[in-house]
Amino acid sequence: MVKTHTPPFLSINDLDATFPDGNGGLQVLKSISFSVYPQEFVCVLGPSGSGKSTLLRILAGLLPPTSGEIVFQNHKQPRIGFVFQQANLMPWRTTLQNITLPLELENIPADVARRKAQELIDLIGLNGFESSLPRDLSGGMAQRVALARALAHDPDVLLLDEPFGMLDALTRERMWTELSRIWQVSQKTVIMVTHSISESLFLADRVLVLTARPGRIKLDLPVNFPHPRLEEIRYTKHFGALARELKDSIE
Repeated sequence: MVKTHTPPFLSINDLDATFPDGNGGLQVLKSISFSVYPQEFVCVLGPSGSGKSTLLRILAGLLPPTSGEIVFQNHKQPRIGFVFQQANLMPWRTTLQNITLPLELENIPADVARRKAQELIDLIGLNGFESSLPRDLSGGMAQRVALARALAHDPDVLLLDEPFGMLDALTRERMWTELSRIWQVSQKTVIMVTHSISESLFLADRVLVLTARPGRIKLDLPVNFPHPRLEEIRYTKHFGALARELKDSIE
């Protein structure tokens, strides 16, 4: 779904991030430059401490870069949806009420918010759980609700920070298929941080590999499997070859 003949949705030029530490500063990211195109799914991979989550938070506007330039399409600040590793649902709110929360904060009329939330519940496949509290949901179900909540205000870009990192292996793999399906329906631009090589190859159009701190882009790998992707691609020679290339670049 990469549309490289169109202008980039996002361009990052020479981005650096240094945190004060009382000892000259801790440089987390160095000379990061890349572009992301509309409706593209990009995964960011790298060793722990390479600055992956810091990069995502800078893109979300939650942290300022030390230097460098971030340019969005038409130079307009986009609407951003963010999903963290933990679902962080409001425990006293039902599934439907958790999804309507960002719409309530925008003063969207209640009937419109409920209708939008119900559409998203249909999309994430949780019909029948509209009135369930988070304590009654499995980890995978809770992350689906978090994803629907992030989509509720129709963001221009979806930022995912290891959203399946807390799930068991089988649930995590099922969520890859679900996320891929939701992405294809919603047509969003997605940037996702992950530690999983298989996850990145199953989901992404491109995988960016960061070096150890300070994080630099070591590899920008296109993933040319067609969408929708089936489980069987994980057992192909090409998938294995790409996985080896990613593993070698991380090591």
